[in-house]
Amino acid sequence: MDNQPLLQIQNLNVSFQIEDTYYAAVDDVSLTVKENEVVAIVGESGCGKSALALAVMGLHPEEKTKLSGKINFKGKDLLPLQTSALNQIRGAEMGIIFQDPLTALNPLMTVGRQIEENMDYHTKLSGTQKKQRTLELLKRVGIPYPERTYKQYPHELSGGMRQRVVIAIAIACEPSLVIADEPTTALDVTIQSQIMDLLKDLQKQMKTGIILITHDLGVVAEMADRVAVMYAGEIVELTDVVSLFKNPLHPYTRSLLNSIPSANATKDRLHVIQGIVPSLKNLPRTGCRFKSRISWIDESEHEENPVLREVEKGHWVRCTCYRHFHFPEEQNTGDLNYGIS
Repeated sequence: MDNQPLLQIQNLNVSFQIEDTYYAAVDDVSLTVKENEVVAIVGESGCGKSALALAVMGLHPEEKTKLSGKINFKGKDLLPLQTSALNQIRGAEMGIIFQDPLTALNPLMTVGRQIEENMDYHTKLSGTQKKQRTLELLKRVGIPYPERTYKQYPHELSGGMRQRVVIAIAIACEPSLVIADEPTTALDVTIQSQIMDLLKDLQKQMKTGIILITHDLGVVAEMADRVAVMYAGEIVELTDVVSLFKNPLHPYTRSLLNSIPSANATKDRLHVIQGIVPSLKNLPRTGCRFKSRISWIDESEHEENPVLREVEKGHWVRCTCYRHFHFPEEQNTGDLNYGIS
């Protein structure tokens, strides 16, 4: 694997205006993605995953969003760039796969035209060359009748086919970085598997760095090299995928893993994480943001100002509460089996 840093996010804050006040949905996040690496970002809805992805692509509306920090892509900070400069990078060097293909596609344009539109901005191909390239892309993403699909409109395709078209648009100019934002959410299970296999194949072929945003830990185990676990706008754990499943440390990570149904589990009931992710306005800005959901852990076990610390090589965890965390049922049953070998 080539270890050159492709994307370096440093102390990124993304704040949204609610009434007259700005609230950070992404709070002091730092993350690196290398060439030919898949970095998964996991967490419940509302944790800031998509806000982070859209910030990297520069797709937040300027009038009600404040961004600070740095997003270095191939050594260039993207945050200060004007839209015209960003447009030279988006679609060409960075692509994004949105979670809902029906809303991501233009209902009034044919599939072929939508894929070609990306090439209009970033290549000097002739009309014939663009069509040939588009047909190749449709075939590459597993669409069986490219010539027919080229002329169709999005509503004429199934959800899985639409998602393949969105992927074709994202990779049309062979970008160095692809952001896949919950790419299988709207699809049934068999199609989900096909789409993830497709992304893996494309990544191997193109040596592309991928940011995979998901709440599906099964997908993470299959796809990722490293994993960032986000909670309430912060990264609470960051490590390689093997360490995450074999030695999860942060209480939130352990709770997510303990919630996975397993054929090997001896528990009668699934673990349920107490409470919900707090809203932006009600988000605690000091102390451990997860403490209200593990109320049986004493207040003194949490840090006042938790920071990410490297507790073993390449394994970062936020807040000292991980040292004292246990599930209420563990006191009687011993260590839990996460059901992942």
